[in-house]
Amino acid sequence: MRLAERITADPEVMHGRACIKGTRIPVSVILGNLADGVTEEEIIKSYPSITPDDIRAAISYASQILKEREVV
Repeated sequence: MRLAERITADPEVMHGRACIKGTRIPVSVILGNLADGVTEEEIIKSYPSITPDDIRAAISYASQILKEREVV
């Protein structure tokens, strides 16, 4: 999956935070929901403009960031 097809960071949108492309939904919101136990179906119901592929892209984005940084 090419992340650039699903994730964008534009200084004019949400202060440059990584968002699902074409939305103002930050990747961090998707990840926070998943961490809180919200199901993929519930996330899509809350944010109908995103898809299961967008959710997987958010997870992949987080994985890529963590590969580049040490988090303690």
